[in-house]
Amino acid sequence: MGSSSAAANICVLLGLGLAGILLMTRRMKKVIREDFGAFVEKFQLLPPPPPAPPKAPHPLTGLSFAVSDVFDIDGYVSGFGNQEWVSTHEAATRTSSVISAAIEGGATCIGKTVVDEMSYSINGENKHFGTPTNPASPARIPGGSSSGSAVAVAAGLVDFSLGEFLPNVDYKTYGYDLSRVKIALTALGIDTTGGVRVPAGFCGVLGFRSSHGALSNMGVIPVSPSLDTVGWFAKDVGILRRVGHVLLQLPYTNPRSPRNIILADDCFQLLKIPTNRISHVVIKSIENHFGKQVLKHANLGDYLDSKVLSLKQFEKNINGELKISSLISLPSAMQFLQRHEFRSNHEEWIKSTNAVLDPLLSAQIHKSLEATDAKIDDVQLIRNEMRSAVNSLLKDDGILVIPTVADLPPKLGAKEIFSDDYQSRAFSLLSIASMSGCCQVSVPLGFHEKCPVSISFVARHGGDRFLLDTVHTMYASIQEQADVASKSNSSSNEISQEESAEVAKEKGNNAFKNKQWQKAISFYTDAIKLSGKNATYYSNRAAAYLELGSFLQAEADCSTAITLDKKSVKAYLRRGTAREMLGYYKEAIEDFRYALVLEPTNKRASASADRLKKLFQ
Repeated sequence: MGSSSAAANICVLLGLGLAGILLMTRRMKKVIREDFGAFVEKFQLLPPPPPAPPKAPHPLTGLSFAVSDVFDIDGYVSGFGNQEWVSTHEAATRTSSVISAAIEGGATCIGKTVVDEMSYSINGENKHFGTPTNPASPARIPGGSSSGSAVAVAAGLVDFSLGEFLPNVDYKTYGYDLSRVKIALTALGIDTTGGVRVPAGFCGVLGFRSSHGALSNMGVIPVSPSLDTVGWFAKDVGILRRVGHVLLQLPYTNPRSPRNIILADDCFQLLKIPTNRISHVVIKSIENHFGKQVLKHANLGDYLDSKVLSLKQFEKNINGELKISSLISLPSAMQFLQRHEFRSNHEEWIKSTNAVLDPLLSAQIHKSLEATDAKIDDVQLIRNEMRSAVNSLLKDDGILVIPTVADLPPKLGAKEIFSDDYQSRAFSLLSIASMSGCCQVSVPLGFHEKCPVSISFVARHGGDRFLLDTVHTMYASIQEQADVASKSNSSSNEISQEESAEVAKEKGNNAFKNKQWQKAISFYTDAIKLSGKNATYYSNRAAAYLELGSFLQAEADCSTAITLDKKSVKAYLRRGTAREMLGYYKEAIEDFRYALVLEPTNKRASASADRLKKLFQ
């Protein structure tokens, strides 16, 4: 009786174990499909045969690529992320010029990838074709709208064991034939309000948004033509640049080094992860390659407030007299334009087919929209002023550094992606390039809390080659610094006090240039608290005190600076000025004369000394 009972128990346990394995298998297949759910349709479009030696092969020979399901390919229906769209549209009779350029360049197109429904969202979820699995973080959204393309690159570039993505799981046990997984070395997508940048950031790959109008949108389903631009993904920075050179038809030129790399401090304040985890990596890499002198800090919101005046009027029309920073109001203008142009292109189809859209998408595109001609003109004016402002800030040799996204990729099904706070943070960053039409590249920086993090570099409109070359130059150093930061379990992720002091000083310098004297004094004071033995910080604060007429404070700071650095010409000049204003003329003359000893060609010191000498002879 006892042995029978034991045998029965063993059978029950075995049954439960097998059931558990079966359940686990089903769950795993839901999480990780063979192609990570990236593809809508797979096929091959082969390039022309390579030329015979000694001619060089095509520049993209040996590369394969996938395309978001918004690009037309002759003989295939462009699905636009919606099954009803597929059933109501005929196959394309031409191929997008961008795809043709890639194929003629030697690459093989291997299929179409999933996009958000009607390519509208930045989340990457799709109820019609399924949400692609984020290979870098399977429990998180992949980001959109070009989610499938980003996933195809993230999952397929390296010679991998899938166990790299979900530790301690032997996928072969569950029947996966890894040899059948397609390898996508690069992929094309459309970026309207972040369609390439967001999935690149969330999936941990490189994502390039080209300058608006730099590539033809012929053969691409429009979302918002004023914002739409072609972009591409890669995991290898050399491939990213090579694809860019082919698609943009860029002639060879010697790479140029940036003269100004500007960190937008207020943009980094939007981050929901430790700022130093990102900024420290970038600062170190910039200093390694180009030196500290190229690094600048700016408050981008303040700059845009002074340059994009039409944005204030637009925000006034929307929110009355409420004063809002440009970084907050710019997304409103961008989303207004997106909704208006999307409805102009697709509202008739939606009504005629009575298409059942995802409720959240429907709510977005049917949001109350009083699109008068005057308002449309206002938004277009904002676009023009934004482009002019960013171009003026960066010129031909400047780079703007901002976070790609403010948050870690949210969990699948998380409600936070629909919250006003999440949307505001995301679009405040994304609207900068979208509304200026500038080019932008998202660069992965490893992981934080097991989720990908990234940084973005922005160059002026038309500066695509310069941006591609700069990222190519910096990439290895960025990854090296990111690896150090990602692996560190100590406070080494944090910027040292000296580095923090330098950041505070640069903020002070920026405030000084903008004639914000009190603000400059505050920043210089912060720098002094962090590193009190740096003469420059005292001398710079003295300059701000002079502007405010605080001559005693200026004299005291200059005296401290001179004690720390007896060769500080600026400190002698500023102390001389302060002493002159206080009536200490003899001491002032001595300061100006000593400045001349240190720097005999200093015209200001010479003129000041001569002037005072004549007055008191």
